[in-house]
Amino acid sequence: MSTFFQEQNPNEALNNHRLQLEYLLDNNIAEDDGKDIIEGLTQECKTISPRYFYDHEGSQLFEKICELPEYYPTRTEASILKKSGQEIAKITGKVEIVELGSGSATKTQLLLDAYQNLDYPLYYTPIDVSGGILQESANSLLTKYPTLKITGKVATYQQALSKLSYSALSQRICLFLGSTIGNFNPSECDRFIELITNSLSVGDYFLLGVDLQKSIPVLEAAYNDSQGITSAFNLNILQHLNWRFDGDFDLSLFEHHAIYNQSENQIEMYLICQSSHNVKLAALDLIIEFKEGEKILTEISRKFNLQEKSVYLASKGLKVNATYTDNKHWFGLLLCQKI
Repeated sequence: MSTFFQEQNPNEALNNHRLQLEYLLDNNIAEDDGKDIIEGLTQECKTISPRYFYDHEGSQLFEKICELPEYYPTRTEASILKKSGQEIAKITGKVEIVELGSGSATKTQLLLDAYQNLDYPLYYTPIDVSGGILQESANSLLTKYPTLKITGKVATYQQALSKLSYSALSQRICLFLGSTIGNFNPSECDRFIELITNSLSVGDYFLLGVDLQKSIPVLEAAYNDSQGITSAFNLNILQHLNWRFDGDFDLSLFEHHAIYNQSENQIEMYLICQSSHNVKLAALDLIIEFKEGEKILTEISRKFNLQEKSVYLASKGLKVNATYTDNKHWFGLLLCQKI
């Protein structure tokens, strides 16, 4: 682990006393790194964990996805935060803001504005696996908010939450926005919520964004955009594996496809092989045989019922203090408190 303070230019240097970035990721391949890839690509129904989406290029592509006209979740969630941010800030009082998967922190600014308007001190701990995008967003935020102090962590959720330091404020609010929780299957969701509850102290808050069930055409359009950005994002996962595991995936031999599985209430995103061939991942000593038409599942995105999710969280020790949604009831926010 190392700590890095920004020194790229004079403006950033002025912000050094307000910015600390901790690098908890090891760029070298650990002994057990890639086990999930071997397991996923050697089973009958091939899978790749969505965590491999987010190299630097993948993070940049996802930011573009969030701006697409078909991709409603980001702007809908932002509209809810804009309308309800002040109420959320009043309920929580002065809190350190911890955000999982912070990205560009665009929506987070709506909450920072709300806390700043109440003259609350601003302490922010963004967590992301992309160090580049975390640094960029941190520098931008420090310019916009003169009193803001940032302790960022380039890490996985588990790494970062296990190393949360003493907070200057008595309570925290942990943000998990964008309905990223929909990427977890039910057992993974259980483990994640257990990680959250174990990381928070009694009285701390958890703000969760969830995408709600709606018409299939709206859902499928959001993951099959007309500009092909989501396709590029999905295919980039193969390029990430090429880089990380010395692979030879030919991206032109795969095609993006996303469908809504109505029985499971989830979007399923696939890469479909266009012709039979073999792929080698030299760093893993792995050769994978692909047949024409074979699919790799790269992501699920579950869609929820707000009331059912509230009951679920309460059963896990996270009392739901308030829920917020938009006029179309397309997206929801749940403000919880550990009890």
